[in-house]
Amino acid sequence: MNIVLHQPEIPQNTGNIGRTCVATNTALHLIRPLGFDTSDKSLKRAGMDYWKDLEVYYYDNFCDFVTKHPEARIIMATTKARKTYCDIEYKENDFIMFGSEGSGIPEEILLKYKENCVRIPMMGDYRSLNLSNSAAIVLYEALRQQGFKGFNMQGDLHRHSWDE
Repeated sequence: MNIVLHQPEIPQNTGNIGRTCVATNTALHLIRPLGFDTSDKSLKRAGMDYWKDLEVYYYDNFCDFVTKHPEARIIMATTKARKTYCDIEYKENDFIMFGSEGSGIPEEILLKYKENCVRIPMMGDYRSLNLSNSAAIVLYEALRQQGFKGFNMQGDLHRHSWDE
């Protein structure tokens, strides 16, 4: 799987998403401009010591990204979509794209991918969830649909055994 962040602004969110990507063997694609320097301590702190293991790619703009991935199936996560993130069937090599924290994915881009736009349902009139939480929610649904191939499905206790 692939997570794409279009012009992310907050280093802690990108760091958290990077950590999730490492834990799920997911590539992270960052589309500039970024609202921070990738050497930012906040980015590294949120990503913990996982950042060195992250498969990360950088692009000058959305056009650069599309040029380098012409066959990509891009799922656009947006609060403006008509479908929910559970309404589509994810494929193994999908690119799930999220917009910046302040403005989301530009509507001009969304209109080109309207059949692949999804949202996370929320109660009331709230605008959105935190970017790193949203990425984790949608990514884990995609991975669930793929059967969590290669994932450690065991959870061991530290001082006890589940057989006690």
